[in-house]
Amino acid sequence: MAAVVALDVGTKTIGVAACDPLRISVRPVRTLKRKGVKSDAVALARVIEELGSEVIVVGLPLELDGTEARSARLARQIGAAIGEKTGLPVQYCDERYSSVDAERELIEANVSRARRKEVIDQAAAMVILRAWLRLQ
Repeated sequence: MAAVVALDVGTKTIGVAACDPLRISVRPVRTLKRKGVKSDAVALARVIEELGSEVIVVGLPLELDGTEARSARLARQIGAAIGEKTGLPVQYCDERYSSVDAERELIEANVSRARRKEVIDQAAAMVILRAWLRLQ
């Protein structure tokens, strides 16, 4: 099995989470500030290389009816760019409620409001990765 990286792509930031090669534990990695698809792909490629990941999972923010809108197209653009940059397989995972679930988990863990704001994207990437792992 290979280590996996998950991305929560937003308009301003990208949350990154990863799991170990045995796919047992999921951990937050970092939040990257968006600078454009090409720059983002370069920065993400560095992170993915550092982590030794062999699979990339990108959260796909579908609409409630399952259709893809602007935010899903952005996620696909990032996925395509990072796949091209790294040569690694990119898979997509429905992330419709990942931010809500991440926020709830952080509140339950008594994380302060200020700290939640700093780590919400990483936490959402963790939710995406756990969901993807359950489907494997």
